[in-house]
Amino acid sequence: MIEEVTGFIVNTVDFGDSSLILNILTKEHGLIGVMGKGVKSMKSRLRTVTQKFTYGSFYIYYKKEKLSLLKDVDIINPLTNLHQNITLIGFLNYVTELIYQVYKESESPYLFDLLIDTVIKMNEGLDPEVLVNILEVKCLSFLGVGLLLDECVSCGKKTEIVTIDGDRGGLICKNCYQNEPLVSLKTIQLLRMYYYVDIKSIQKLDIKKEQKKEINRFLNLYYSRYTGMYLKSKDFLEKLKDL
Repeated sequence: MIEEVTGFIVNTVDFGDSSLILNILTKEHGLIGVMGKGVKSMKSRLRTVTQKFTYGSFYIYYKKEKLSLLKDVDIINPLTNLHQNITLIGFLNYVTELIYQVYKESESPYLFDLLIDTVIKMNEGLDPEVLVNILEVKCLSFLGVGLLLDECVSCGKKTEIVTIDGDRGGLICKNCYQNEPLVSLKTIQLLRMYYYVDIKSIQKLDIKKEQKKEINRFLNLYYSRYTGMYLKSKDFLEKLKDL
């Protein structure tokens, strides 16, 4: 029986000369592998809708814990703006790789909505750097290393917070401060907002360059120190920012 699933192609693997194995994050079944027979052929009507970053309705013969078989695809959103901009493709690649790796650790069904909401907001023109940082903050909980943003990580004090540090793992109060880089109070407030905000509800992002720099520096250090996760697509993003 053919089943319709809503999904996003996170990556593809060549299979023979004309077929692809599609790794699709779906709303219904999480991450699944789907065989697309002959879809690489120039004559295949599915050639353009079985590429990486396709968001659509996939009609498949679903096989649990085995390769499913692709029958057809309907595009839900072509994400035209993302596919036409090399910089945005870099952000899209990182977002997709991040969600893919986090899903393999947690298998949480909520990650599908996080991915789709982030990608759609990027396609609508909202600041991709800020969206990436919001997603990074939210993904930490699924990795078991969520941020503690209400008290000092060293002593538990809730007042006189002076900075936040990636190596030490969170907020630092005046008494526990040991010459870590100082950040603005606004940066700390933004990190807390990133944790709680519903990405789908965001209509506007207007974050100052210095605050984005502080947040990105903190998250890079935190991910390196506490997740053990290394993604090549993140290196590409950092190079883009230097251009």
